[in-house]
Amino acid sequence: MGKKTRLFKSEELKKRAEVGEFLHQIAERIANGEVVLRKGAEELVLQIPENLILEVQVEDEDKKAKGIQHSLEIEIKWFDNDGPSGSLELG
Repeated sequence: MGKKTRLFKSEELKKRAEVGEFLHQIAERIANGEVVLRKGAEELVLQIPENLILEVQVEDEDKKAKGIQHSLEIEIKWFDNDGPSGSLELG
């Protein structure tokens, strides 16, 4: 298994509408081929290739006293010089 290096991380509480707006904005930037992430003085510029791997996962985790934590994870991955793969559709 290869070594992972975390380049950037952010986790914060936001309203549903704010999350939706952020997802719209990042979708536009992905479509344009460049995403710039900023948090304070930290900045990461990503050049997004034409072909991507889209992973969607839904999980429930029992957090005991807090109850069930639900998560919808959307992960976008790519390799250098990667080709197209299968398709996921929204219903």
